[in-house]
Amino acid sequence: MENEKGVLETNVLKGIFWAFIASALWGVSGTVLQFVSQHEKLEANWFLSTRTMIAGIILLIIAAIVYKGHIFNVFKSWKSFLCILSYGVFGIGANLYTFYMSVQTGNADASTILQYLSPLFILLGSMIFQKRKPLPIDIIVFVIALSGIILSLTQGDFSKLSISNESLIWGILSGVTAALYVVLPRPVVATSSPMVILGWGTLIAGIIFNIRQPLWINAPHLTSGIVLGVGAIIILGTILPFIILLHSLNFAPSEVVSLVDATQPVVTFILSIIFFNTGINLIKIIGALLVILAIFVLQKSHRKLTIDKNNQ
Repeated sequence: MENEKGVLETNVLKGIFWAFIASALWGVSGTVLQFVSQHEKLEANWFLSTRTMIAGIILLIIAAIVYKGHIFNVFKSWKSFLCILSYGVFGIGANLYTFYMSVQTGNADASTILQYLSPLFILLGSMIFQKRKPLPIDIIVFVIALSGIILSLTQGDFSKLSISNESLIWGILSGVTAALYVVLPRPVVATSSPMVILGWGTLIAGIIFNIRQPLWINAPHLTSGIVLGVGAIIILGTILPFIILLHSLNFAPSEVVSLVDATQPVVTFILSIIFFNTGINLIKIIGALLVILAIFVLQKSHRKLTIDKNNQ
C-alpha cells in the first residue's frame, strides 16, 4: 500500500514538472512575442495569418498520426461543427489578436497578467448569464485580483498607468477572449482529443486571418530575427507546450496541472525585466503576486467544489 502511494506521489510530481515546463514555455513565447511585435514591428494580420496557419497544419498532422481518421469526428454533427467554428473564430483567433495588440501597444508582462484574469471573466459570465450567486471566496478573490491589477499597472502611482490605455483595453479583451477559449470547446471536449480540437480551431483561425491577409501577400522582409521569432512562437507558444501539457496529464489529474498555470505570468514578468528593461519595484511585484494568488485560490476552491459534488 505504501509502495503504491509512493508511486502515485512520484507520478504527480512528474505531472507537475511537465506542466511547469509547458507553462514556462508559454511565458517565454510571450516575451518573444514582444520582440517581434515591437522590435521587428511585425504587422498583426500577417503575423497571425502565418502563426495560425502553420501551427494549425502541424497540429493536425501530429493529430492525424496519433489518432488517424478520428480527427474528423468533430464534424459528425452541425452542433459540434458550429462549436469548433466559434472556438476557432471567437476563442483562438480573437484571443491571439487581442493579446498581440496588447503586447504591441504595451508590454508582455502586463498583457499576460491581464489575460491571466480569464478565470475571473468565466466566473463573472456564469453570474451574469447563468444567474449563479457568487460564493464568499469569489468576492474575496475578485477584490484581491482587482487590487493586484491596480498595483501592477500603476506601480504605486495612482495618477497614471504603466501601460497605455489602448494596451489596457486590448489586455482586458484578451482576458475575455481567453475565457471564451476555455468555454467554447467544452461541448466537444468529451468526444474528441484536445489536440484535435486545438488543431482544427487553430486552422480555422488561420483560414479566417488569411482571408483578410494572405500570408504570401505583402509579406515583410524576412530577417533572421523575424524567422527565429515567429518560429519560436509557433513551436514554443503553441505546439510544444500543448503536447507537453497533454503528456503531464498522464501522471497528474487536470485539477493539479491547472494550478501550475501561474508559472506563465511569472516567467514572462522576469524575462520582460531582463530583456526589455520594463522596470521593477516592490509595488509591481506585490501586484503581480496578488493576481497570481487570487487566480490560484479561485481555481483551487472551485476544483474542490467540483470534486466534492462528484463524490456526493
